[in-house]
Amino acid sequence: MKVVVLAGGISTERDVSLISGKMIYQAMKRLGHQAVLLDVFLGMERDDIDHIFESDEDFSAGIEAIHEINPDISAVKALRKDGGKCYFGPNVIKICQMADVVFLGLHGADGEGGKVQAAFDLLGIRYTGTDFVSGVLAMDKCLAKELFMQNGIPTPAGFRLKKGQEPGEGQQPKFPCVVKVSSGGSSIGVSIVQKEEDYQAALDDAFLYGDEVVVEEYIKGRELTCCVLDGKALPIVEIAPKEGFYDYKNKYQAGSTIEICPAPIGEESTRKIQKISERVFDALRLHKYARMDFMMDEAGNAYCLEANTLPGMTPTSLIPQEAAAVGISYDELCQKILDMAFED
Repeated sequence: MKVVVLAGGISTERDVSLISGKMIYQAMKRLGHQAVLLDVFLGMERDDIDHIFESDEDFSAGIEAIHEINPDISAVKALRKDGGKCYFGPNVIKICQMADVVFLGLHGADGEGGKVQAAFDLLGIRYTGTDFVSGVLAMDKCLAKELFMQNGIPTPAGFRLKKGQEPGEGQQPKFPCVVKVSSGGSSIGVSIVQKEEDYQAALDDAFLYGDEVVVEEYIKGRELTCCVLDGKALPIVEIAPKEGFYDYKNKYQAGSTIEICPAPIGEESTRKIQKISERVFDALRLHKYARMDFMMDEAGNAYCLEANTLPGMTPTSLIPQEAAAVGISYDELCQKILDMAFED
């Protein structure tokens, strides 16, 4: 098939997305597809795109490893000759319309939050992953938390704050607490606040990445994640950062985190978290695949933190590890995700 792998963009997860895109693109080539890797924001400024899928060019050349710090988005925006007013870069829509399917390797609010999916629905472009409605529900952590509570899904207690809003009744945190931007990812704009004097600095940091933040109770315990593929939960991964919590650096720098799959938490806890993951999948109206993140406290109670609608596909990402635990290779996983895009 003719496949566009769409990655990059201008979210804080740009670098992660490019590595996901590179690995997916290389898998598409190994699987025999005619693949093109595109940066959704920078696009492709060239005239000879009519036969782009027949090209022998390596479109992943030059993509480097993920850096320890967040990408400089202002520098990326400056690369667009047209000023970058449109999210889609030069020729992106045209090349996507030429493809049989677009494999979404995007991460962050624009790619996972439903905007790209909604645009593609209007344009008749087929794509992988969930639809725009579920993307909106899952990306907004405040809204997702409300849906968790309405559906009896265990989640840390918390509240939302808007930028410039004075805290109201019930909006005074107990310490320690977690402060995080409502529509972020890769743990960017997330702080664990131990004492009151650090609370405002954590809010200020989170508001750098969005106009709404979530403040929730801190759950001390084990970090776990569970992917649902085609409606069925995969084995659970336990995540144990060598230092601190599972932040941007620990997620993407090899050797920073110990990951165990299947997680050694016992059969009962495993089944419980897998069942909750499938309930989250249904509550957020997710389709195809997604990954749910959890904390399990010292008493064995599991709390769902959020759902990721386009989980990372990098060398340190978790869904490939979960798939491998049930005998699904990276290439087979990519093909499965591709095939599901044709299941209406």
